[in-house]
Amino acid sequence: MKKIVLTGGGTAGHVTPNIALMPALKKDGYQISYIGSYDGIERRLIEELNVPYYGISSGKLRRYFDLKNFTDPFKVVKGYFEARKYLKKLKPDVVFSKGGFVSVPVVLAAKSCKIPAIIHESDMTPGLANKLAIPSAYKICHNFPETADNLPEGKAVLSGSPIRQELFNGNRLKGLQLCGFNDEKPVILVIGGSLGAAAINEAVRRALPILLPSYQIIHVCGKGKVDTSIQNQPGYIQFDYVKEELSDLLAAADLVISRAGSNAICEFLALNKPNILIPLPANASRGDQILNAASFEKQGFSFLLPEEMVNSESLSNAVNEVFENRETYIQAMKAAPASGAIDIIVNLCDEAVRSRKKHKKSK
Repeated sequence: MKKIVLTGGGTAGHVTPNIALMPALKKDGYQISYIGSYDGIERRLIEELNVPYYGISSGKLRRYFDLKNFTDPFKVVKGYFEARKYLKKLKPDVVFSKGGFVSVPVVLAAKSCKIPAIIHESDMTPGLANKLAIPSAYKICHNFPETADNLPEGKAVLSGSPIRQELFNGNRLKGLQLCGFNDEKPVILVIGGSLGAAAINEAVRRALPILLPSYQIIHVCGKGKVDTSIQNQPGYIQFDYVKEELSDLLAAADLVISRAGSNAICEFLALNKPNILIPLPANASRGDQILNAASFEKQGFSFLLPEEMVNSESLSNAVNEVFENRETYIQAMKAAPASGAIDIIVNLCDEAVRSRKKHKKSK
C-alpha cells in the first residue's frame, strides 16, 4: 500500500481541501496520515474522520514587529525535528501540503528525508509559508493561471482547488426547511469564513430593512457573533457556524455574499453560485483576497465590493444588481473549464511516488 502524509492548518481553508482529497486518495490505494499543530482547528477536523493525527510545534512567521517573532522561530525548529521524527516513523511515499505555517517544517523535513512534497497554493500569489516551502517542493499546484508567473519554471501545475464532493449533493428543500423559509422569495447566503467577518455582519444587519421585503437571508456570523436582538425576524436566520448543513444551505441559496478566500470562491464557481465578494482589506491582510476577487470579477464570476465601500445602501444595490443579472454570472461560471483538481493532484502524487522509486532503484 502507498503511504501519504497530508499537512496544513491554522484555518479551515488549509484543511478542507485535504479532506476533499481523502476519498480519492483512499480509492487510489493510499494509507493516509496527517501532521498538524498540537491544538489547531485541523486537529479536530481530522480526528473526526478517524485519520491518524500527529501534532507538532508550530510558530507563526510574521511580516510585522511582534515580540513573538523572537520565540516562534524556535517553535518552527522544534516542529521540524518533530516532523522529521514522524516522517521516519510513518515512512510515507509522498507528502501533500495545503499550506499554513505548520506545513513549513513538514515540507522541509520531507526534503531532508528525501520524500517528495507537493504543495498547493490557493491564492493568486504565494503566502509566506509557501514561499519558504517552495524550494523544497517537488511540484506546486495552484488555482489561478497568473500564479505560475510567481513559481519556479517546471514546478507549477494549474490544478484548481479540491472541492468537497458533498457540496454537490445539497438539497434545496432541506436547506429551506432548516431555516424555516419558503420558496416564494430568493435566498441570500451570507458567510464570512470560519471566524466570521465583523464588517460584513454589520452591513448585512443594517441592510435588513431594505433586503427582507424581497429576500430571505441565511447569515453565518462566526462563533459567538450571533445578535440575539434580531434573531426572530421573519425571513432572517443566524448561525454561528455550519458544517454538515452547508451543502443544503448552498443548494438553497440563489446568491452568496462572502469574503474572497480562494477555497470558498472556487466552491462558488464549481456550484455556479452568483456571488458578491467583500475581500479582506489590504490593511488587515497581505492583499491576497483582493487579488482573488479581482480575478473572479474580471472573468465574470463575481461582483467585487471593497470593504471600505460597504454600507447598507451599497450592499443592497449590489444584491439587486447581481440577482437581476444572475443568469449572466451563471453562464460565465458554466463556461469556465472544470478544474478536475482532485484527479490532477492524485495523479501528481502517483507520479512523485514512481519518481522516488525509480530514483531509489538507480542508486
